[in-house]
Amino acid sequence: MQAPDSRLARWERITEWPLTFAAVLFLAVYSVEVIGDLRGRDHLAAETAIDIVWAVFAADYAVRLRLAPDRGRWFAHHLLDLAVVALPLLRPLRLLRLATPISVLQRTAGLALRGRIAVYTAGAAILLTYVGALATLDAEKHAPGATITSFPKALWWAFVTITSVGYGDHIPTTGTGRTVAALLMIAGIAVIGTVTATLASWIVSRVAEETAEEEAATRQQVAALQRQVAALQRQVADLTGRIAALQASVGPPPGGSEGPDGQTDPGGS
Repeated sequence: MQAPDSRLARWERITEWPLTFAAVLFLAVYSVEVIGDLRGRDHLAAETAIDIVWAVFAADYAVRLRLAPDRGRWFAHHLLDLAVVALPLLRPLRLLRLATPISVLQRTAGLALRGRIAVYTAGAAILLTYVGALATLDAEKHAPGATITSFPKALWWAFVTITSVGYGDHIPTTGTGRTVAALLMIAGIAVIGTVTATLASWIVSRVAEETAEEEAATRQQVAALQRQVAALQRQVADLTGRIAALQASVGPPPGGSEGPDGQTDPGGS
């Protein structure tokens, strides 16, 4: 019998790409519904498709909770999934489940850690800007006194909001729109922080790499000098041995020893 954690991992592997497809389908249908301002049967068909996709996510959440070996711990670490499922009236929250495609790209991209973080951050920023514009337009387009009444305006507003610029030329007037604005501001701070941390990490790693290269070059130079010194020592020892051998072969001068005045003493002292 398989352990619960292995069954959960197997379920997540099996459903990963189907859920990714469902999330993309949800975004496409929701985009058409909001930007196209669908009415009548078209609106009903779009809402039905959105509800079906939401039901798929709800079923996936229930199955994963059932298969989790420690349900309390799993529940505490998946509050975002619970919010998407338990608050269907807050349509923008459903769009947060679209983080699934980014997580798939992060795991499948054969990049270094900082590269994966860069891909994830860029994808999250683009996705948050787009879905924030959609959610705000959905809430604002028919509201009295609203200024965000078209998708280009909504996209521009979402961009300046997530980048913490906030020109103020367009502002949401509904509660849902302001909630989305607050979430975009928080997300923008998080994205900027992630980008800053990634750049700092890259700079530190480059400095560390250069330092390591310099240390390696220094070690190589020291090793070369040590080899040269050892070779010189061998040469000196060899020359010393040759000189000693030469002196031994020549012997003392013939006819006696040399006196203190440099002249040979023939008879000795």
